[in-house]
Amino acid sequence: MAKKRATATKSTNQQAAAGGAVPVVGAREPCPCGSGRRYKACHGREAAHAVTELVRRPFEGLPGECDWVALRELVPAATVPLTLKGELPAGVPSVTLGTVLPMAWPALRRDTGAVLLGLQNDASSGDISRDLADTLSRALEADPGNPVESRRPAPDGPRLQDLLDLSVPFAPQVHSGFEFWLEDASAAGGEVAASLERANQAAIPTVRLTGVDAAYWCETPEKNHLRWVMPQPEDDLLDALARLHAAGASGLGEGTRLVGSFRAHGLMVPVWDLPVGMSAEEVEKPAAAFGERLAETLARTGPLTAEERRARSGFTNRQITLS
Repeated sequence: MAKKRATATKSTNQQAAAGGAVPVVGAREPCPCGSGRRYKACHGREAAHAVTELVRRPFEGLPGECDWVALRELVPAATVPLTLKGELPAGVPSVTLGTVLPMAWPALRRDTGAVLLGLQNDASSGDISRDLADTLSRALEADPGNPVESRRPAPDGPRLQDLLDLSVPFAPQVHSGFEFWLEDASAAGGEVAASLERANQAAIPTVRLTGVDAAYWCETPEKNHLRWVMPQPEDDLLDALARLHAAGASGLGEGTRLVGSFRAHGLMVPVWDLPVGMSAEEVEKPAAAFGERLAETLARTGPLTAEERRARSGFTNRQITLS
C-alpha cells in the first residue's frame, strides 16, 4: 500500500511540475503537489480564490442589466425568452429564463426539449453569470424531461455574456403566478395543482412599469412600493437624489415618499412608499416625470448644500446591500 501511495504522489508531483491541474482533496490533507503543506494553505488557496472572488456587477454587458437585477432580487414570477449566439442544438426549440423554477431547480429540460433556466438560485461561485452559463450549457445537453442539478462551475468557464446574443433586447414578461412552470397549467390536477396554488398565493403582486426602464410596482397589505433599478454610478445618483429630496421633488405624488435605497449586484435601487390605493397605472406618469427631473439633476455639478448633504447622509445611513 505504501508503495502505491508513493507512486501516486510521484505521478501527481510530475503533473503539477508540468503545469497540470492539481486534484482537489480535503482542506487538511497534504497538498497533492508534494509541497508538504496542507491543501488549504497551498493550491487550495488558489482554488478557493478562483470560485469565491466576487464579481460586483455580474450582469454588466448584458442587454437589460437593470432588469436582470430586478428579476434576480425583486420579482416573484417572470420569464424572458433568451437568444443564444449561433443556432440552438438539435432538439432544443427554445430557451427561457424564469425567475424561479419548481423545487428551486437551477434549470429544467422540458419533455418537448425546451429549456427553462432559473435565475433566483444560490450561486456556488462569486460570479452569478458564470454559474448561470454553466447551468445553461448543461441544460442544453440534458435528456428531455429532467431537471439540472447545481454544481460549482469551472473558474475559467463561459459566462452568460459569452453565450447569449447581445444584440437581442431583454424583454421581461411579469406574471401573476407560476403557471409558466407547466406547458399546460390548465390540465394540472392533484398535488401539482395544489403546489401551484400555494406558490401563487405566496407571490407578491408585481407590475413592471412601461414608461421607464426597470421600475417595478408591488402591492403589500400595508402599503404599495415602487422599486427602481438604476444604472447610474452610485455617488452621482446619491447626489442627485439628495438634491431632489432637499428641493421637495423626490416624491411621486401625494402620499408618496422616497424612503431610501439598497444595492444589488453593483447597482442602486431607490425605493418609494406608495399609498395602498395607488396602482401601477397611476404611478406611470409620476415616475416618468421623476425620470426627467432626475436626468436634469444628474447633469448638475458643484458641491451639495448643507441641506442636500444631510439628505444624502440620511440615504446612505439607511442603505443596505442585498448582494
